[in-house]
Amino acid sequence: MSLVLDPAAQDLLFREARTANTFTDEPVTDEQVQAIYDLVKYGPTAFNQSPLRITLVRSPEARERLVAHMAEGNQPKTAAAPLVAILSADNEFHEELPALFPHFPQAKDAFFSERPAREGAATLNAALQAAYFIVGVRAAGLAAGPMTGLDFEGVRKEFLDDDHTPLMVVNIGRPGPDAWFPRSPRLAYDQVVTTV
Repeated sequence: MSLVLDPAAQDLLFREARTANTFTDEPVTDEQVQAIYDLVKYGPTAFNQSPLRITLVRSPEARERLVAHMAEGNQPKTAAAPLVAILSADNEFHEELPALFPHFPQAKDAFFSERPAREGAATLNAALQAAYFIVGVRAAGLAAGPMTGLDFEGVRKEFLDDDHTPLMVVNIGRPGPDAWFPRSPRLAYDQVVTTV
């Protein structure tokens, strides 16, 4: 059985997708970021809770502050990328549920009145949205360099607040010279899929 999605789109979104390590100096515009968000916001989450929050790091001062919290090997990439996004989970996402899940507005209190339940749900669903975001960057014809090599608590204190949990930093732009490491192996179907 073949996939419905055009093979070129399959390649763009998945087969050719790699973590970019270098970028050109071509800017990433607010319009491009808006277009990415306007596409990926439709990706499903549990209760439509949509806890992902995106902090765009554009100013040189903010970039310098962020680079200081990145792992040593990630610092040059983050310093040079045209745009950097901090992706975080909003642990107070439930406040938006009456509007986002209008057919059951009681979900806010029925399932998410306790902070630990919210944090778990926010982390899981924001990570799902982060994956949509990375695919959306690819759909915009850009490259993404998602990284978790960072001081999470330092980034939270520097850029967020106690209600937001940083998940990753994503460098965004057009790929530069030698942007890609060699393709790493993938698991085979029968190593991943089990029928019971």
